[in-house]
Amino acid sequence: MEYLVTMTTNVPAGTSEETVNEVRAREAARARELAAAGHLLRLWRPPLAPGEWRTLGLFAADDTVELEKILASMPLRIWRSDEVTPLSPHPNDPPHRGPVPRGTPEFLTTFILAIPDGTPHEDVDAATARDALTARELAGQGHLIRLWALPERGSALGLWAARDAAQMRTIAASLPLSPWLTTRITPLTPHPSDPASTGRAEGK
Repeated sequence: MEYLVTMTTNVPAGTSEETVNEVRAREAARARELAAAGHLLRLWRPPLAPGEWRTLGLFAADDTVELEKILASMPLRIWRSDEVTPLSPHPNDPPHRGPVPRGTPEFLTTFILAIPDGTPHEDVDAATARDALTARELAGQGHLIRLWALPERGSALGLWAARDAAQMRTIAASLPLSPWLTTRITPLTPHPSDPASTGRAEGK
């Protein structure tokens, strides 16, 4: 099973820079081990406020018990709080996932589907079918990397590659279900310990 983990680190006041650097070095080494074992799939940095230390991680584990053991084994956990979101398979998740070219901007999208009351079922079915076709086309073009179902009914999480934020917004607006979607787009920046940077990410 896969999980998105939001990891927020708060270093106690008065901690020496030497100690911080030592823990970060051990964290990077542990990240490499977890990536080699197939547990750590990706790492990104979301937009951050000044002084904020937050990371998004895509992990694989048999269940939440194993995931907790994995997260607890990471050295930065002594200063970190983790928010775990379980991810389920989505029918439009691309079956073939090639590597994203290095340097290509990536984005996470959260989609919440709300179909207006009274919408004919045939309209919903037609839009859903077109949406699946569009997802396959976008995956073939290298834009849609992954797609998961979120725990909330009608919600999905997508990982995308696009030239810039403007193109990402255009892509999201092109989805046949977009009139019924509330969409949040999160730009991602590279993390130095991302397995993709060393060729150990999924699909590589």
